[in-house]
Amino acid sequence: MFTKLIPAAVLAFALVQTACSEGINPSVPTDPGNPVTDTLTGTLTRNGADTRPFSVTRSGSVTATIASLAPDNTVIIGLSLGTWNGTACSAVISNDSATVGTSVVGAADREGRLCVRVYDADGTLPQPTDFELTVVHP
Repeated sequence: MFTKLIPAAVLAFALVQTACSEGINPSVPTDPGNPVTDTLTGTLTRNGADTRPFSVTRSGSVTATIASLAPDNTVIIGLSLGTWNGTACSAVISNDSATVGTSVVGAADREGRLCVRVYDADGTLPQPTDFELTVVHP
């Protein structure tokens, strides 16, 4: 059993020494995998908001896009990405003047729970508005 531990200890020591050597990037390349695309739909009302949590399984880019708004695709709403604590979304990136095609882009630095939120930023939504969002994430 002792002889099996020696090669593992030598390998661990070599990795530590390599990582500490000057000019060596200690980051380990990771498999970026395929991104996940979530399609979220709902209805937004005047002064209203809709928050949707989602999970990321690794670090990487996160993009939320307004795919459609109906019946009036010219209305302006708010769109944000944030962190989810289990009960609320803490916005990190926001656009209070979002229209169809608008995206907000952020980066997840690790596995965890994030959220996307749409809202009537100015309280001027003229009628209930159906929305469709796409969220692309790791």
